Amino acid sequence: MDDALAARLARVDFPTLGHYLEEGFCDPALRRLAGGRLVGRAVTVRITATDSTLLHHAAGLVGPGDVVVVDCGGDRRHAPLGEVVVHALAARGAAGAVVDGVCTDIGALRDVGLPVFAYGTSLLTTKLHGIADGSLNAPVHCGGVPVRAGDLVLGDENGLLIAPAAHLAAVVEEALADDAEEPDLIAELHGGHPLGTLTGATRTIAGLRGPTPTTA
Repeated sequence: MDDALAARLARVDFPTLGHYLEEGFCDPALRRLAGGRLVGRAVTVRITATDSTLLHHAAGLVGPGDVVVVDCGGDRRHAPLGEVVVHALAARGAAGAVVDGVCTDIGALRDVGLPVFAYGTSLLTTKLHGIADGSLNAPVHCGGVPVRAGDLVLGDENGLLIAPAAHLAAVVEEALADDAEEPDLIAELHGGHPLGTLTGATRTIAGLRGPTPTTA
C-alpha cells in the first residue's frame, strides 16, 4: 500500500467516504466482532464450506498490513477463523481478517485485539480435510462486494469498505476536507442556522418547486 495514501486513510472518517463512493460497501450485517479500526490490503482466500486447509496455509504467508479476506462459498455455519488462526495472523503482523461467514472463540479474538469482521459466531468449525478446491489471491466475494488481492480494506464500528486503491485515492482529499469543515458546520447548527440553508438543500428544494405564485 502506498504510504502516503495509507496515512491519509488513517486520518479520514470512513463514513465520510460514503458521501463520495457508491460501490465497495459490504453488507451491513457483516460487522466488526473484535479489535479496532482496520486499514490494510486484501489477501484473498476462498475455501469450501467445511475445509480450512488453505486458510491455514495462507496464514503463514501474510505480512504486515495484510488483511485476510475469506470467502466461505456462502456457508455461515462453519467457522474457519478462531483463536489459533487469529494468533497466527497477529504473529505475522497482519492488519486484520474479514470472514464472509462466521468465526469462533470470540473471547480469545477480542483478547488478541486484531480487527475481525464476520457475520456472527458459531461453535461449529471447519476441519483440515485437505479438499483441493479453493483459491489464494484470486478474485472472491465478501459481503456482496467483489474483492481482488491488493484491494484496500477499511473498517470500523460502522461497517466495511473494500475497494481498489485508485478509487479511494480519488476521493480521500475531499473526504478529509469535509471532516475538517464538520466542526464549524455543527457549531453553526447549534447557533441556530437551519441545516438545509447551510448545505444548500433548501435552495435546491425551492428551485425544484419553482417560483411562488402571486395573487392578483
